[in-house]
Amino acid sequence: MPTALRSYAKINLGLAIGALRDDGFHELRTVYQTIALHDVVKVEIGRGTGIEIRCKNPAVPLDESNTCYRVAERFMRSIGQRGRVIVTIEKNLPLQGGLGAASSNAVSTLLALECEAEKPLNAEERLRICAEVGSDLPLFLVGGTIFGQAHGEEVLPLQDLPATDCVIVTPEIGVSTPRAFRDWDDLMEKEAAENPTARPSSRTAALTNAASSDRITSFSRSIYAWLSGSYRVPVTGVPANGGDRAEAQHLDLVRTGIENDFERVVFPQYPELRDIKRVLYGQSGDGARFASLSGSGSTVFGLFESREKAESAAERVRAMGQTAQITTTLTREQYWETMVISRTR
Repeated sequence: MPTALRSYAKINLGLAIGALRDDGFHELRTVYQTIALHDVVKVEIGRGTGIEIRCKNPAVPLDESNTCYRVAERFMRSIGQRGRVIVTIEKNLPLQGGLGAASSNAVSTLLALECEAEKPLNAEERLRICAEVGSDLPLFLVGGTIFGQAHGEEVLPLQDLPATDCVIVTPEIGVSTPRAFRDWDDLMEKEAAENPTARPSSRTAALTNAASSDRITSFSRSIYAWLSGSYRVPVTGVPANGGDRAEAQHLDLVRTGIENDFERVVFPQYPELRDIKRVLYGQSGDGARFASLSGSGSTVFGLFESREKAESAAERVRAMGQTAQITTTLTREQYWETMVISRTR
C-alpha cells in the first residue's frame, strides 16, 4: 500500500503586488490560509529507476514539468537512493484556480517520499527543495495562517484564524498567473505614464516606482492592524477568544482594507468573477464577512460567521450556474493532524 496524503488547498487573505525585482519576480505580500478542500496524493518507491506521474485528469502534465516530478527528482538526488517513484494524483481541486493545488501536490509528494524512503529531511533541506520548485510550496510546509513575502516563498506562521466556514467558488475559467502579472505591469505602466509628477523614463522605471513600495508598506500595515485588532484586550481585561475573537478578525479584515491587487486586472477581463464576489457578500447582513479572489484566480471565496449563512450564499452562487463548495479553514494543528490517510511504515 502506498503512502497517501491529503493535499490541502490554500486561499489568499489579501495580496499586494510590489515592484519588479532584479530576478524577474515581483515583490509580494500576502496572507495564506489553508482550507479543508484537497486532492489525494499517493506515493510509492519500487524497484528500478525513474519517476512516473499518474493522474486521470488529462490537463495534469505527466512529465518533468509536473511539480511532483520535480520534487521527487530532487528528493531522490538528495538522499542518494535509487528506485522507481510512482506518484498518483487523485485530482479534486481545479487547475489554475488560485488554490495552490500543484504546489500542495508537490509538498505532499515530498512528505510521502520521506515516509516511503524512511529518510526524513531536515527543515533546511526540505525548504530548499520546495523553494527551488515553486514560490507557493513553502507555505504548505507550515499550514494554518501564514504570512508570505518576497515572491511568496518566504513564509512566517501567524496566529491561526479560528476554523471558519468558507464558500469556495470555482468557475470554469483558467486564469494564467504569468499573464495576470503582465497585465498588472501594463496597468502600472499606464498609471505611471498618466501621472505627470512621476513620469518614468522606461518600462522598468514604471514597474519600480514609489507607488509599488507604498502598496507593499500599506499592505504590511493593514496586516499588522488586522492582527492587533483581533487580539485587542477589551476594557473588561478579559482577552477575546472563541467566537468573539473570530468575529473580530472577520470584521478587521474589512476595516483594514486588505484586498487582492489581482482583482484590478482579472475582474475587468472576467466580470463574472466580480459578480460572484458581490453575491457572496449578499445583502442585509446575510453574506460573507470577507470575500475575495484567491491568488490570481479564478477561485473566489467568502468567509462566514455561521454554516447557515455559508449554505445560503452557496445556494445563491449555484443559482448563477457556478460551482460552489462549503468547507472550513484549517488551523495549523488541524492541517497536520488530518493530512495522513495511510502510510506503509
